[in-house]
Amino acid sequence: MLFKKSIPQLIAEANENGEHTLKRTLSSSGLIALGVGAIIGAGLFSLTGI
Repeated sequence: MLFKKSIPQLIAEANENGEHTLKRTLSSSGLIALGVGAIIGAGLFSLTGI
């Protein structure tokens, strides 16, 4: 818990072990859904007066 690895060291170990990483992709439909959800969520908070 007290020892922290540097980011370059973590990247080197991940490449060395052959670990898979997730692809960072966001389609247009996902982006639209995220925007609509944010608008609806903000509306709910303003509607209740929080």
